[in-house]
Amino acid sequence: MKVIFLQDVKGQGKKGEVKEVSEGYARNYLFPRGLATEATKGNLKTLEVRKQSEERRKQQEKEEAEQLGKRLEQMTVVIRAKAGEGGRLFGAITSKQVAEALAKEGIEIDKRKIELEEPIRALGVTKVPVRLHPQVRATLSVQVIEE
Repeated sequence: MKVIFLQDVKGQGKKGEVKEVSEGYARNYLFPRGLATEATKGNLKTLEVRKQSEERRKQQEKEEAEQLGKRLEQMTVVIRAKAGEGGRLFGAITSKQVAEALAKEGIEIDKRKIELEEPIRALGVTKVPVRLHPQVRATLSVQVIEE
C-alpha cells in the first residue's frame, strides 16, 4: 500500500515522502497515530500543492535575507564603550551588544546569527560576519568609540 508520510517515521520515511508499506502496518500503526495518509490521487495533488507553497516560502525568505544582507553591508553600527590607554576596552563587545545596537536601528537579528569569533576588545571598526539564511551571509561594520 502506498502512503504519504505526514511526519518523520524512524526507519520508514520522512515527512512528505510517498512510500510503499505493508497494508497491516499502515492500517494498524501509521493511520491511527496520524503519521501517514493513504496515497490517493487527491492526497498526492494536495502534497504537490503543499510542496510548491513551501518552496515559494523558502525562496521568499532567501530573497528577504539577501535584501537585509545588502542593507547590513552598507551599515556601520556604532557602539560606545569605556576604554583605557591604547584603545583597549574595559570589558568587551559581544554579539549580544551588537544585536541590541542593531535593534535600536530597527533591524531584529538573533545574537546567535552574529558570528563573532571572539568579543571585540579594542576601539575602531571591526568587520563582523552575520548568517542571515543558510545560503546568505553578510558582513556588518561595527565601530567601537570611546564613551
